[in-house]
Amino acid sequence: MKILINAYACSPGMGSEPGMAWNWVSNLAKFCELYIITEGEFRDKIEEVVPTLEQGKNMHFYYNPVSEEIRKMCWNQGDWRFYKYYREWQWRTYLYAEEICKVEKIDVLHQLNMIGFREPGYLWKLSQENGVPFVWGPVDAKDKFPVAYLDGAGLKTKLFMRLKNFLTGIQLRYSGRVLKAARQASVVFSASSNSQHSFKKYMDIDSPLLNETGCYVQNHPIVDKSQKPTFDVLWVGKLDFRKQLALALWTIATVGSHKVRFHIVGGGDAEHYKQLAVDLGIADWCVWHGAVSHEEVQVLMQKVDVFFFTSVAEGTPHVVLEAIGNNLPVACFDTCGQGDAVNDKVGRKIPLSKPMQSVHDFAKVLKDLERNRDLLKQMSENCKQRQAELSWEEKAKIMVEWYEKILRK
Repeated sequence: MKILINAYACSPGMGSEPGMAWNWVSNLAKFCELYIITEGEFRDKIEEVVPTLEQGKNMHFYYNPVSEEIRKMCWNQGDWRFYKYYREWQWRTYLYAEEICKVEKIDVLHQLNMIGFREPGYLWKLSQENGVPFVWGPVDAKDKFPVAYLDGAGLKTKLFMRLKNFLTGIQLRYSGRVLKAARQASVVFSASSNSQHSFKKYMDIDSPLLNETGCYVQNHPIVDKSQKPTFDVLWVGKLDFRKQLALALWTIATVGSHKVRFHIVGGGDAEHYKQLAVDLGIADWCVWHGAVSHEEVQVLMQKVDVFFFTSVAEGTPHVVLEAIGNNLPVACFDTCGQGDAVNDKVGRKIPLSKPMQSVHDFAKVLKDLERNRDLLKQMSENCKQRQAELSWEEKAKIMVEWYEKILRK
């Protein structure tokens, strides 16, 4: 099969959108011949790595670059000016794809990333014109940010998030190109259960769940931590309101166990949170690691007992999959991609509600896990199977099965 893929951001050796797209195409190329249009910021990395891969012969990259100024807008989250230039890039990509289709007999057109629903590109239009099946996703189409968890955010941020919530509902219901893309698609994949709900609610479309991020199966041994004198809990994230570190600190205080050691990893201004730990009387239980390397995070994951992930607004967070890859049980909210990745065999989830209710719900989870070390060990062992289920190769196989199913119609 020959698949034309639109992947604005794509790069080996990175996380976020570039790493997500790279992992998709490098695994899909084991089964299909790919024609990938990308922006080109990471061209040097791509051209260094592709020749080293056995499947590299199936990866044909085409570059559609933008200026450095636009690249900065892209990675500066909240800079809405980027959408204008991104839409223009998508139109140029449509023209590029049109030329590729004149030369190559493309079997499927696939809009891969960026994963946000607001910009569906124009491959759907090309599909209308040339009859080649169109696939969109995985798509992040979360309905709204849970505003109850805006405590601790500044007034400007609160107003921004409420405005964004309002616009999200309008765009999901009335955006002409989003509706056209979704209805032209042979299949739209949802990046989370939240997105599935949005496609059904606003467009009456049944959208299969396929989280945008996968993991690689690791061979880490199961470490018996049952005799440790401490109960070590790890939190990793950027120190902003979306990640809900204050809620995590309140939870640790509510657990109230002197055995707890709360390890906090992340960049940003920590002074407010450190003062909160003092006010809550848990300063001696907290270990502030600051921003550390990816390798150091992996070492920590091998040593601690639980990964505590309190973010309320994500796609599918790679750090949660890394925890599972390190055989580390997870406690998180049952929302976004983490709610889909974590099942009862490898962790515990609580529903979104109100912040203080969540504190008590999480505290109960952590108390139960601290008291039941045998359960923690069983969860660690279960992570092996979950890694295989969430692996990139498994996701690529599922995608290829859908390509084949579409072409049989």
